[in-house]
Amino acid sequence: MSKSDDIWILGIHMTKFGKHYDQDVVDLGAEAITGALADAGVTMADIGILAAGNLMGRGSIAQQLQKQVGQTGIPAYNVSNACATGATALRTAIMAVKAGEVDMGLAVGVEKLAGAGLLGAGGQPKGDGTEWERSGRYGAVGPVDGRIGTEAMPGVFAQVGMEYGHKYGGTSFELFARISEKNHSHSTLNPLAAYSKAMPLEQIMNDVMIAYPNTRPMCSANCDGAAAAVVTNGEKLKTLSLEQQRRAVKVTASILTSDPYQEACQVLPDVNTLTRNAAAQAYEQAGMGPADLDLVELHDCFATAELVHYDNLMLCEEGGAVDFFESGAPWRDGAMPVNVSGGLQSKGHPISATGIANIWEVAQHVRGECGDRQIEGAKVGLAHVIGLASACGVHILEKAAA
Repeated sequence: MSKSDDIWILGIHMTKFGKHYDQDVVDLGAEAITGALADAGVTMADIGILAAGNLMGRGSIAQQLQKQVGQTGIPAYNVSNACATGATALRTAIMAVKAGEVDMGLAVGVEKLAGAGLLGAGGQPKGDGTEWERSGRYGAVGPVDGRIGTEAMPGVFAQVGMEYGHKYGGTSFELFARISEKNHSHSTLNPLAAYSKAMPLEQIMNDVMIAYPNTRPMCSANCDGAAAAVVTNGEKLKTLSLEQQRRAVKVTASILTSDPYQEACQVLPDVNTLTRNAAAQAYEQAGMGPADLDLVELHDCFATAELVHYDNLMLCEEGGAVDFFESGAPWRDGAMPVNVSGGLQSKGHPISATGIANIWEVAQHVRGECGDRQIEGAKVGLAHVIGLASACGVHILEKAAA
């Protein structure tokens, strides 16, 4: 084992996202793990660390999965970091490999989320409606929801999109709906998406309004699913077969950020600053810029979120997200394809799986293995995920030179 800054994804796999009534989190997680191991051409005996992410379960998912796929006595980490849980699990494995503690690491994210309803509305009413009651740090003053905005995710990201439009102009209900139209169109080429169905603009705009300007099709789909990845270092990769080396995907940047202090951040969430910071660090670490990317999978938990992240990931000049979209760039045949998978609005969003699933999509493109939705000539891609309260993961992947 040796310390190395050269990190490679050797194998990666995601389950089909959707409603899996006959599988629990262990079943789904084990399916993703065994798929990633098979894709890498290795077994659990080769793995030196397991990092497993699951947000909504009982904990100890890593140990439960080991019982299913093979207990070898390796360190097992249980990861919980909001919607960035999967990306954080991968970072955990990558750091162990980079430190030289192990030659191979395994990360998995899994969630059962079908039918979960609206997430994030954590405000609770007082006991009798008349007297203040202390109930921990977040309840010490009073519930946030409905007083200074909302903690429900559709409302939070509706505010984010409306704020962007107020600051820079050019946004409209129809514009946000057209972003969703793009992603639903892309999903028709993704057999692993929860919903692989095109939706015309009129249908999107006339559907149930969840939080203006996001209607139901403009919101990420709660569903079940899992994704897993095997990572290794450059020295170990050289000892493997030529086929394993050919299909390996280089991780040229792996970044995780949280919110820096701002006066307002103690009250309302800021999805922009930590994403922009993560992107800047990732480009610096990779030694490249946005213009070098061939595709992007970003965290479009809502149509409004996709627009602001065009800007946060520096795919356009500051304030230029509307013009970027209007140029046609983020369509799969555009200059900078975004969410070719269909994004969270179509592919689905089983929270802890999403961070690795976004990386899976980019990895398949740079491998040239995406079938009908393949971005021709893709060599470099970026995967982004954000979780409120707060975490942002950005990974830049590059095609193997071999």
